[in-house]
Amino acid sequence: MFSGIIQSKAKVLSVVRRKDIVLVTIHRPKGWKFAIGQSVAIDGICSTVVAQPSESFSVEYMPETLRMTTAAFIKRGDEVNLERSLRYGDFVDGHFVQGHVDGVGTVKETRRRDESVEITLSIPKHLARYVALKGSIAVNGVSLTVAKVSRADITVALIPHTLSETNLGSISKGTKVNVETDILARYLEPLAGIGVR
Repeated sequence: MFSGIIQSKAKVLSVVRRKDIVLVTIHRPKGWKFAIGQSVAIDGICSTVVAQPSESFSVEYMPETLRMTTAAFIKRGDEVNLERSLRYGDFVDGHFVQGHVDGVGTVKETRRRDESVEITLSIPKHLARYVALKGSIAVNGVSLTVAKVSRADITVALIPHTLSETNLGSISKGTKVNVETDILARYLEPLAGIGVR
């Protein structure tokens, strides 16, 4: 479980494809240590640490993850958002994020508003029902508030801190991003007896 508050950005050092598995090695932020098997969110994808070479760490992605997330497009030199998993008793400053990406969105437009930036995303239509105006959504693992909703398009507003401390500051029209809708909306649907549309 994560909160959507990014703790660091880091560079992808290598991407190795082995049959149907992709091994990704990322620079390890200074002072960070992992246990093998520990979870870390990489651009919002809950990932398992499988190795920890000097000054780096490695994770593996299976076919389902490659199909559902931007892990399929990751390449050497990319800058990714990192968040370590929550511990019991931690403050949740964003919102509850599972790291179970619902789908890939595409940046339709970016608009600068003085020091902030508004980003409009096109998301898969089946996810639109889980997005509420002023509700929470995770984009590349970043906890954000939905500023506007229009069918399968959503708009989020980014403050200067988010622009400088996450990789959302460098996205542009056409960029693919990981989207995770609010966990509460997804769990309330079956409890309320709402059928799949």
